[in-house]
Amino acid sequence: MKLFSFGKFIAIVLILLTSMSKSASAQTSDAARLGMALDYYQGGKYHEAMLLLERLDQQYKLNPRFRAYLGVCYYYEWDYARAATCLDSVIPKLESFSPSERSFYSFAAAESYFYMKEFDKALPFYQQMLLLCHDNEKADAFYRIGFIYSLRQDWIAALDNFQSSLVYYRRYRPEETARIAQIRNMLVGCCNEIDAKD
Repeated sequence: MKLFSFGKFIAIVLILLTSMSKSASAQTSDAARLGMALDYYQGGKYHEAMLLLERLDQQYKLNPRFRAYLGVCYYYEWDYARAATCLDSVIPKLESFSPSERSFYSFAAAESYFYMKEFDKALPFYQQMLLLCHDNEKADAFYRIGFIYSLRQDWIAALDNFQSSLVYYRRYRPEETARIAQIRNMLVGCCNEIDAKD
């Protein structure tokens, strides 16, 4: 009887050790997948990174930074609804990150909402981005904000933002002559609307 109990005990220990080694092996494999996802992300292979990050997020619930990476992958995949939802949920949890990194996530969220024509949701993200980004990154945000205010028919705010956008395009991206010409036309339109109200 004791021999049977001892044999049973050994079998249970072997089963536990086997399942523990499988679990450790799976975790090692998942760590390798996460490393591969980060390599893909940093290499601009967003679709591949997205597939791996989605699988890992379902299994482990990724931390806010990796979920932000997933949101960026959705943005580059033109899946703006998922990008906005994902980034919107994690951006408040990223306060300790560098301003330039947070600025990029805010821009991706803003652009996602903008492309979905949810301008009221896009505006605060563009404004947040402007507080965090470098000067050479501000032109697009000011342009989009000007566009949003023109849709609201708030012509003075639109004019202010288009003027700021023009300054940043001329200084940092003078080669974008079509955009600069477009902004000049928008400025004329805003001035005409302001004059018509007077």
